[in-house]
Amino acid sequence: MTPSPSAPGSHLASRLGLTERVFAGPRARKLLSRVEDGLEAVEAALADELRVSDALAYTTSRYLYEAGGKRIRPMLTLLTSQLGDGATVRVVEGAVALEMTHLGSLYHDDVMDGADVRRGVPSAHAVWGNNVAILTGDLLFSRASQIMARHGERAIQLQADTFERLVLGQMHETVGAQAGDDPVAFYLQVLADKTGSLIAAAAQTGVVFSGGPAEFEEPMRVFGEKIGVAFQLLDDVIDLSADADETGKVPGTDLRAGVPTMPYLLLGEREDSASIALRTRIDEGVARIADGADPAILDDDLAQLREHDATAATLRLAHEWSDHAVAALTPLPSGPVREALTRFAEVVVDRSS
Repeated sequence: MTPSPSAPGSHLASRLGLTERVFAGPRARKLLSRVEDGLEAVEAALADELRVSDALAYTTSRYLYEAGGKRIRPMLTLLTSQLGDGATVRVVEGAVALEMTHLGSLYHDDVMDGADVRRGVPSAHAVWGNNVAILTGDLLFSRASQIMARHGERAIQLQADTFERLVLGQMHETVGAQAGDDPVAFYLQVLADKTGSLIAAAAQTGVVFSGGPAEFEEPMRVFGEKIGVAFQLLDDVIDLSADADETGKVPGTDLRAGVPTMPYLLLGEREDSASIALRTRIDEGVARIADGADPAILDDDLAQLREHDATAATLRLAHEWSDHAVAALTPLPSGPVREALTRFAEVVVDRSS
């Protein structure tokens, strides 16, 4: 029997910390109401677009959608659309296409990472196997492209450029840094491609599809990409959290699987004997886990990494990327849209506190 995940929630404020305190004035509250209405339209359209005649494809393609999600990308599209004509049908469809692209990437990511859980439920490949999970991701990508094709060459190009970066980011992460590459710079580029590019496309799409001023497109693209990198850097910190109840996964899941994260990379730049010894123990532990050892053998070492300055430096780096994202908003007029985007950037890097 296929698991039955719970349906997604719907409130922007509860998802992103954009509370009524932030939207204190009448203009800001009106903006919040418009974006909330837009999210409801996106949710309905997304459910409709995921309907397919094939019974298996219908079940598998809706699986992660029904498991929930913050809908960060549609939210940004709807929010930046307020710089133009607002949440028109075209804007809603653009938001749906990008969220479907994101969903498709999750099916592929879980196969490549060997992840057994996604959004609190067994991952798709754990339920149906790798082949079905990969093909479901492909199906979602094709459906997203069909939606974008309704809106002309500019929309198709935006989708294609974003998809190319998603693939390149995953490819580079899989292969890893090569001789002569700076590991930290390489990793930041992977984050920009794998995560930042799609969030950037979401923020830019809101301006383009709503007929907003062309001069706001690049600031929104830059904002989205930098926020995406900041988001993933915070995930690297949260991955080491000792509170599995809050993170929903075993602390250090990525590192135990041999996936380098920023705290680990910054640890490698430290030349003191304690840091070198810790890095060596982590490397040896990862190798032993790959050979079948209990992942718990790294518990103590990962706890030490959590308290190491390399992790604190990762947190500082996330704040820097968030600050750069806020700086990209300078060309936008003062008002509720800019305030909401600024607040969102702050929320992204406050998740570890």
